Amino acid sequence: MNHSFSIAPIVEDSTAENPTVAPQNLFVKQLAVLILEMLLALPLGLSLARFHIGGIAWIFGGIAAGTVILQGCRIFYQYSPKPNRTARKVGMGLVGLTVGAASSHSDLATVTSGIPIFVLLTFFLLLCGSGIGYIYSRLSKTNLLTAMLATVPGGVGIMAAIAADYGRNVTLVALVQALRVTSVVFLIPFIARTTVGNSWNPQTISIQSNLLSFEPSQLGLLLLALGVTGFAVYLSILFKIPAGDFFGALLIGIGFNPVLNLLPFVHNLHFTPPSLINIVGQMLLGITIGEYWGDKPTFGKRTVAYAVMSVAMTLIAGAIAAMLAMQLTSWDWLTCLLVTAPGGSAEMILVSLVLNHNVEVVTTGHLVRLIAINSSLPIWIFLFRRLDGNLST
Repeated sequence: MNHSFSIAPIVEDSTAENPTVAPQNLFVKQLAVLILEMLLALPLGLSLARFHIGGIAWIFGGIAAGTVILQGCRIFYQYSPKPNRTARKVGMGLVGLTVGAASSHSDLATVTSGIPIFVLLTFFLLLCGSGIGYIYSRLSKTNLLTAMLATVPGGVGIMAAIAADYGRNVTLVALVQALRVTSVVFLIPFIARTTVGNSWNPQTISIQSNLLSFEPSQLGLLLLALGVTGFAVYLSILFKIPAGDFFGALLIGIGFNPVLNLLPFVHNLHFTPPSLINIVGQMLLGITIGEYWGDKPTFGKRTVAYAVMSVAMTLIAGAIAAMLAMQLTSWDWLTCLLVTAPGGSAEMILVSLVLNHNVEVVTTGHLVRLIAINSSLPIWIFLFRRLDGNLST
């Protein structure tokens, strides 16, 4: 199979010279890179917030910071760190906790009645994704499994990890997935602002107020919530649950106050994660997306063109699904767009939270899709590997 791209030299950390010290040095380097990215993402997020983008500005600042720092390491220090998947899991956990806490007081029972619609939309998007993957495979002369992993909206880290497990082209999968997520993260807020018009008034997270409450009771509850969320994220990693970091943190955010209020010595407790948790979570999500751009080798023009084409088809499929949702439900256009947007799920749920626009509907729709995609992964990977074998004979 011919792939029209060339890979620039990448300097990896050697672990052969001293197996004991090398992992510690690698951890220190990764931590230093992450700190630099956070320090750069903070002023970038503040600058973008001045353009009235709203709370989602912190993701954009993180994307820029991740790209700049990784490229700087590559160019000036001949050091090429890989995208920090642990940082993304932490970011997903913080975002899940924030979204869950915001949804805990809403009537989720009314949303569950729309689950058949969510399932239908998910099936439609998966069907479109399979067709797009097949077209991309034939045009780019890429094996079918690699093409499907690249085009199905299932998350950059998850799909790249599966590609590595099956010996497929990890860099190509990461390129297409990162291009899709970045396009959606940038386009959807722009479309939302254009659609809403003068009534656009996104929530803005101020860096000067309500960042963190130092009241002992709230600080204690914050530490408890973070501890339980960290344990849930650890379990998701230990048992290799796809997107379990986000699912677990979301459930904890939803159930934290109600469960504590069931205790006999607790009365009318109300805990809301401070703004700092939302800011850090968004920056980490953005940083890890940016790192995939900073980590990219040099691709040929044809490879990039085919990747852009597949992403464009995926976005068109999402728009068609939004139109279908408008015909089947009473949701407005923006809600339908947020529900059917082809990922990332955490980012789209955050957009709905920032807009304060049908957060429960958008959250449920994306959770149903994530569950459907991740639970069916073993089946369609088996099918695509069989099809690869049949097409190659």
